[in-house]
Amino acid sequence: MNFTTSRRRFASAAVAGIALTGLLSACGGSESGDDGASGASGPVTLDFWGWANGQEAVVKAFNASHKDVRLKYTKVTDQLTMQKQLTNAVKAGNAPCLVQNTAEYVTSWVSQGALADITEYVEADQGKFNPGSWASAQVQGKLYGVPTSSAPQFTAYRTDVFGKYGIKPPATWDDFIAAGKELKKHGIEITNYAGEDPSTLEVLAMQAGAHWYAVDGDSWKIDFQDEGSLKAAEVIQEIIDNDLNNKLSFADYAAVQRNYDNGDTVTRQISTWQMAGMVQNFSKSFGDWALAPWPTYRGEAPKTPAGTNLTGGVTLVTKSCDHREQAAEAALWMSTDPGAVRTMASPETGNGVMPALADSGAYVGESISRKLLGPNYGPAQKIVSDSLGTVTTDWTFGPNWTAMFTELQAGWAKVVNKEQKVTDLLAHMQKWTVDDLKSRGISVKG
Repeated sequence: MNFTTSRRRFASAAVAGIALTGLLSACGGSESGDDGASGASGPVTLDFWGWANGQEAVVKAFNASHKDVRLKYTKVTDQLTMQKQLTNAVKAGNAPCLVQNTAEYVTSWVSQGALADITEYVEADQGKFNPGSWASAQVQGKLYGVPTSSAPQFTAYRTDVFGKYGIKPPATWDDFIAAGKELKKHGIEITNYAGEDPSTLEVLAMQAGAHWYAVDGDSWKIDFQDEGSLKAAEVIQEIIDNDLNNKLSFADYAAVQRNYDNGDTVTRQISTWQMAGMVQNFSKSFGDWALAPWPTYRGEAPKTPAGTNLTGGVTLVTKSCDHREQAAEAALWMSTDPGAVRTMASPETGNGVMPALADSGAYVGESISRKLLGPNYGPAQKIVSDSLGTVTTDWTFGPNWTAMFTELQAGWAKVVNKEQKVTDLLAHMQKWTVDDLKSRGISVKG
């Protein structure tokens, strides 16, 4: 497998856009190092918050193999809920020692002074991880967690429905829209746009070459209305205007999964980890799914977005933790123990995540579901492998990403409900993001 572009993509997102001193210092507390009692004797208990399937089994295995450290696991509903609950816990001063998170939020949490610098405890293990994933846990050269996963992306589609109506897997977004119009004649939606999840806009903009955040000298440059963002807006708007999308909320997760299982919505642009929910909730459509590359923009070469919550996972250590060394070691164990890695890589036992390890290519077959894909399982492995070679390499996450994404959510709901256009939302986000950064005392252009 070729991980070159994936590694470069992570490095750009996690390091290149935030490595300059001063770009974060104006917006929150500074990292003061390990001020906790990490040398305490005797068994210690570390609170660990996460949302991924399989983590409870990993925690159980950790506790069975360790005498002096125990993990106490709390399952949070999902990634966005995690950010809200962690915000409240940080303000109250009672954040857990360990939290599951994803790369796009690391900068924001560091800027808020919420995370502990654990570099001294984990830097010797760098060689166990692929360089890109390792970079995703860093800000300004310091490590605030341990990487857990990377995320190849692709399209999953219903072969039986596509075959019934003589539709080929869409190679371009034009094909995707045309297929959606044909399926609409038969009462079938080609995709689902949940009103609370604007990641669709983010990843299509990313794929089109947009740069919402960029570093320009010693300032942040903000541009939600560049050519790539407008290109993405055009595709999304046509899908919404023609009612080609379902609007089921992931708040009713079971209903979303039934919708796919019943063939009422027949494609998903996803990564390996989302297959776990399909495997665990389907009953009718096993063997009817196949994988295809992401649709491209007209006339462009294949390009896969780096993703949102798909950018790669990290286990972060918070400043509230009094046992940071033990927390860092526990995070390392969960990301490197062979049994733990296999548990999380499988869609059946875990979350179907591609490990962050240097040799993670060996887990492609384990990270996708033979049960879900049936006769399409073999070809699917090549789709997953190939997707790693076309990943966007130059996306940067900004220091107010959490607040920005919350504002984006509110506007996206209006877009899905046809209360405003995608271009209206982009114009609003341009002004809002610039104003928000200025209010935090951060140098910004836009």
